[in-house]
Amino acid sequence: MTMKGGRLCLWLAPAALLLSACSSAPGPSSSPQEAPSGGELSGPVVEQRWNLLLVGTNERLSMPETPFFAIDRDGRISGHDGCNRFTGEARLGESQRIEISELSTTRKACPNMDDARRVTDMLENAYRYLIDHDRLVFFGPDSRVLGGWRESN
Repeated sequence: MTMKGGRLCLWLAPAALLLSACSSAPGPSSSPQEAPSGGELSGPVVEQRWNLLLVGTNERLSMPETPFFAIDRDGRISGHDGCNRFTGEARLGESQRIEISELSTTRKACPNMDDARRVTDMLENAYRYLIDHDRLVFFGPDSRVLGGWRESN
């Protein structure tokens, strides 16, 4: 090994250690948690019907039926994507973490299938949420706004 190669190794080893210490792996508190067995989910998102308001930051969808969803205390999510009914699982974590998975839908054909898919994609890609009064906003893992929902009366 040359002197130049030795200096490079001495510089790379601490840099690698520093980078590994700063890894982006989430800690246990930031991961969404399922409802504990015998336990229940709670919070402002749970046991509330949410009607679709916007996709992205400003796009309103015109569909025959307003898309909506609700999360029950057992962590089950159910709703309608504007075309088909869906069900799945929701997990909530600290710092407004949310994870919606295992969505399954009925398979009715509709003229707005692409828009209905955008609704379920928004749910499946939700990473965090923010509630402001009667509005719920979903953000993706990159902090991009996925869409907004309004509390149903």
